[in-house]
Amino acid sequence: MAVVALTDLPADGVLIGLDPGQKRIGVAASDARRAMVFPVETVNRGDRLAPALKRLLELYDERASAGFVVGLPLNMDGSKGPRTQSAEAFVRNLLKVRDVPCAFQDERLTSAEADDRASGQFSAHGRDAAAAAIILEDALAALRGRT
Repeated sequence: MAVVALTDLPADGVLIGLDPGQKRIGVAASDARRAMVFPVETVNRGDRLAPALKRLLELYDERASAGFVVGLPLNMDGSKGPRTQSAEAFVRNLLKVRDVPCAFQDERLTSAEADDRASGQFSAHGRDAAAAAIILEDALAALRGRT
């Protein structure tokens, strides 16, 4: 499976939201009914991506997940920049390890919203997981037709 449209993800089951950064990857998950989303953890990316990908797939398997929703950091005008290309490369590397459904979700302003929600209570690691939760919430809202 390659990158799929959000609407082409399996209709049922847990979705895992990811906010891939250069140093950390924020992780969030939905419940099986996709009614709720919660931050899960932050995975350190480190110099080598393989251990981080292994951990992400462990989380995917532990929850019997149906797919990943990955934040796509587009520029404010909707164009792609270096951060967008990095997110796309991250997904290509993930798909080399395992063929799983992956969809992108526009994540413009997600970090700012995560900062607002955290209101100083979370470390940077908590903010990353909160950002992943917002990405996943936005994707689920889009799937419900409430963008």
